[in-house]
Amino acid sequence: MSVRKAAMILCRCCWIVFVALVLVGVFTDPVLPFGLTFVPAALAVVITVVLGRLSSREVAVKARPAVEVGPPVTGRWTALNSPADRVPSHGVHGYGQTYAIDVVAEPEEGKSRPDFRWLWPVARRNEDFPAFGAPLLAVADGTVVHASDGQRDHLSRNSGPALAYLMLFEASVRDMAGAHRVVGNHIVLDLGDGTYAMYAHVRRGSLQVKAGDTVRAGQQLARCGNSGNSTEPHVHFQLMDHPDLDVARGIAFTWRDIGVPANGETFVTREPVGGDR
Repeated sequence: MSVRKAAMILCRCCWIVFVALVLVGVFTDPVLPFGLTFVPAALAVVITVVLGRLSSREVAVKARPAVEVGPPVTGRWTALNSPADRVPSHGVHGYGQTYAIDVVAEPEEGKSRPDFRWLWPVARRNEDFPAFGAPLLAVADGTVVHASDGQRDHLSRNSGPALAYLMLFEASVRDMAGAHRVVGNHIVLDLGDGTYAMYAHVRRGSLQVKAGDTVRAGQQLARCGNSGNSTEPHVHFQLMDHPDLDVARGIAFTWRDIGVPANGETFVTREPVGGDR
């Protein structure tokens, strides 16, 4: 086990111990003096800060050239949390997210994407979003390393109250449970040369591949969903240098004929030539 992997596990354990001590203190007599209750949380924060600084230094020193791959979707989409605007794009280097990008479907015809609401409706059905069920395509020839399924597609978190619930409670619980609960159902492809592609928040029951399968560029892998730490159905895509999210470092990408769309930029992709649809 690598030092980084051990540190990630220790960090989660510290948070779990802290939460347990707080709950015990609320409902029974405290196990430890009040001040000592916060020691596990403080240690977890220190580990997080140290890992973050090490990752930032590694990105600056060991940055690899952007890897060109095909887009993971077809149709009309808009980019969010793009590495074209900031790095790390999601605010953290953890889970290999340094150069990750989110995209949401914005079709010119048919169902439109619901706007964010501050109060009502608190949550929406996934079927209200045009991205839900959209095909996810292999960005290059490769081999399936992980194909995880089984987590439900929850209601949207695109209102003020629902987003607050996600940020203040749900996200922390998922993080303590491990990377698989953060990314939800997901697929990891080995593209060769130490490069791996990860698709997160995949729709439950939509996987068309399994670990060990060889795939071709443009082949359908699954469908877009809303599992894991997600506010609405969207595609979270990233390249990384390891299949284990706990130790992976992000790799910059560029989509063929598109580049890296910036936040709010809408782009259109064509149907792939070849591949299984």
